[in-house]
Amino acid sequence: MKTLSRKLLWTSCAAALLALAPACDGDGADNECGEPLYGGDATDEAWRTLVDAKHLAVAGGSQAVTLESPTAGQTYASTDAPPTWRWTSPLASLLPGPVPPSLQARPREQRRSMLAWLGNLVLPSAEAHLPPFTGDIYWVQVTVPGRQCPVEMLTSNLEWQLDAATWDTLRGAVDQDLTVQVTSAYLVQNKLREGPYNLEAPRTIRVVGAR
Repeated sequence: MKTLSRKLLWTSCAAALLALAPACDGDGADNECGEPLYGGDATDEAWRTLVDAKHLAVAGGSQAVTLESPTAGQTYASTDAPPTWRWTSPLASLLPGPVPPSLQARPREQRRSMLAWLGNLVLPSAEAHLPPFTGDIYWVQVTVPGRQCPVEMLTSNLEWQLDAATWDTLRGAVDQDLTVQVTSAYLVQNKLREGPYNLEAPRTIRVVGAR
């Protein structure tokens, strides 16, 4: 009976800690908006690395992407098919290298590991993490008027072929200015090696309705 009571007490305490996890994890607004779409070999852990480092982003400069499309001020008709956006990046030619010592142990990752361990103890899961990401990575964010969260894509590709659902969201803001920002970085096993770098200024585009 005493053993059973201890098990129940431990389970209750563990569940309470898990319930408090979002408040301890420090993601705030990012959790409210959820994860982005993923393309290429991009993973959720790579995205969390960029979220953690977004306040360090450098605007412009030689390491930022060159956005080939959409062009500045580009307009699309609301009846157009979903476009493909493309860019080039100096980071695409980098080779993997060692992780800087200062980035080998981040406090937030330690907290996540503890919570993951605790969660698996209470509710065992067979879910496996994807392999750590190494390479150049691109976080595209589209700000849509009247929408709290941006439309986002994280990809290891140098292009984004918008899907129908995403395009429907963007062209729903007809005759309004949308802004496109691309953040680039180079990761080694999910650790930041280069970047992040932003476009010097978000690019403005517009979807126009039928006249």
